[in-house]
Amino acid sequence: MDPYARTQLLLGQEGMARLRRARVAVFGLGGVGGYVVEALARCGIGALDLVDHDTVSLTNLNRQILATRQTLGQDKTQAAADRVHAIDPEIRVNPIRAFYGPDTAHQFDFSQYDYVVDAIDTVTGKLALITAAQAAGTPIISSMGTGNKLDPTKFQIADISKTSVCPLARIMRKECAKRGIRHLKVLFSTEDPAPLQESTGEEALPEGRRSLPGSVSFVPSVAGLIIAGEVIKDLSK
Repeated sequence: MDPYARTQLLLGQEGMARLRRARVAVFGLGGVGGYVVEALARCGIGALDLVDHDTVSLTNLNRQILATRQTLGQDKTQAAADRVHAIDPEIRVNPIRAFYGPDTAHQFDFSQYDYVVDAIDTVTGKLALITAAQAAGTPIISSMGTGNKLDPTKFQIADISKTSVCPLARIMRKECAKRGIRHLKVLFSTEDPAPLQESTGEEALPEGRRSLPGSVSFVPSVAGLIIAGEVIKDLSK
């Protein structure tokens, strides 16, 4: 039996063939990126490059699909590769443990990708990633802020110039304009940030972050699935 038979009913044989030929790079394997990888693997993408510098921690358990008691302490790239191969061992997976930014951009040849997903957290990294992908003519979709949100129905796909409310999108609009980036497909939320409650635990700040946002299981997961849907739609045409 074909594990993708139900998907083929919607995308057709040629659409499935296009997905099988495609190579997608996902940068950032946290709450959003992990679900992007999950959905792409279950749609039969042929090859995945998975980029992240972090390991699975206890505080990831509330929202990240790669985080289980069994994966604690593992590199997220390896945890993701193992999960993809548990779904489909024929998918070619290239795990790359790296923090993407201006200092590491030279390690990547974006012309080899059919699509790039930006699910990283830092503005500097996002801008470097978007600039490199667009310079190579490779389609990219970028996730704006999903932290401090409680309503997954407020997510939208739009050009960066059409975004509103989201504080990260506001910064990215300004910085993209400075760099002559006129168009960028993004996912953003029109929900005002939720007020934060007092936390009972402590978590070290990731590199490049000044503060930690609140997050729950049902918001970044929805964002990741919406982004994956855009990638599948574009690649299967």
